[in-house]
Parts: sequence; structure tokens; C-alpha cells
Amino acid sequence: MSTSAADLAGRSPCEVSPDAPDDGNGGLRFVVVYGSVRSQRQGIRAARFIVRQLESRGHHVDLIDPLEIDLPLLDRAYSSYANGEAPEPLERLAALYRQADAFVFVSGEYNHSPPPALKNLIDHFLHEYFWRPAGIVTYSAGSFGGVRAAVHLRAVLGEVGLVTVPSMFPVPRVSAAFEEDGTVKDEAYEKRIAKFLGELCWYARALKAARAEGVPYE
Repeated sequence: MSTSAADLAGRSPCEVSPDAPDDGNGGLRFVVVYGSVRSQRQGIRAARFIVRQLESRGHHVDLIDPLEIDLPLLDRAYSSYANGEAPEPLERLAALYRQADAFVFVSGEYNHSPPPALKNLIDHFLHEYFWRPAGIVTYSAGSFGGVRAAVHLRAVLGEVGLVTVPSMFPVPRVSAAFEEDGTVKDEAYEKRIAKFLGELCWYARALKAARAEGVPYE
């Protein structure tokens, strides 16, 4: 059973019908990775907005917050540990990542690059990312929306085996765009996000089906 244009009529391309079967066209599993540990961080608003938008469309979402995970600066990547011997936070993240159908990385811009906490989160893993799509969301306090960091982040994500979707989602003046809990202040974002998430969901379903048939290498 496939999802046709008629099935999607009246709802966004990423929205799941309440009675959708579990055949690959139903809800997907997303991991949203946020990358700031600053004391007065504002980008968590954008991360929570993405979580709310995906959940409202019928998907399962896990938000990874470096303040909660508290990984050390990279010494040994997860793959360098013997099976079952990695620290608990790494084992937990690895299990979560293996179940993921897609990732969303939410990044600020520090000196034209992603923040160090986000890079540290990314670099602890490798194989767990393979053959999965990733969307890039950036934000800033000013008018550029963190787009310069997005250029660097796309290269990093490709290097660890993720497929970044063509569209990106920059958020300028993030504190004016969303409330602390991720609800919108500016309703234009409700419309803007539909294309980005629709594209990400399309890639997620396509690559999920392809992985089920086998991958070129593990």
C-alpha cells in the first residue's frame, strides 16, 4: 500500500494519517540533535519547534540536548569500544540512532561554524548515521539565521555518512520567532516549515525502504 497524491490531499506531505498502516508510510522516527550549552541559549526554542512540528504530524521524535547527555570531549569514539563496553550515554545514543529514520541538526553559528558542543556530539558516532537523511536547521540572534554555519555543517554530516537534504531551515532572530517551549510567535514559520519537513520525510521514507533491501556495506 503506497501513499498517493489523493491520500495526501488536505494535509502536508509529512503528515501521517491517524489510520496509516505500519508499512513504511506511517510515522517515522526522528532524532533532533541540538548543539548549544550556553547559559542563556536561545536556539533550544528552534529545536523544540521542530520537535512539536514533527510530533504534530504523527512522528516519533527524540530530542538530544548536550546539557542533558553531558558527553566528555571526544577521546574515544563509540566504534573504538568493544561490544557492550562503551559508557552508558554512548550506548544509549547508539541504540537510539540505529532506530532513527532521519536526523535534524539544530545549530547556532560560532565564528562562521557550528558550536563545539554540536561537533562533539556528532563526532562520537559514525556507522550509526549511515544511509540516513539529515535536515539542517540554523538560527541566530541577528538577521542571517546562522546560514554560514550550515555550509560547514553540511560537509561534516556528509563525511559521517548522512545524506543532507537540499533544503535548509534558517531562523533569524530566534527569540522573536518562537516561545521558550517552541510554540510560534511568528506564524509565517508554520508555512515555511512545511516544505522543509515534507522534503525530509520523503528522503526518510525512500532511504528506509532502500535500507530494508540491503546496503552497499556496513
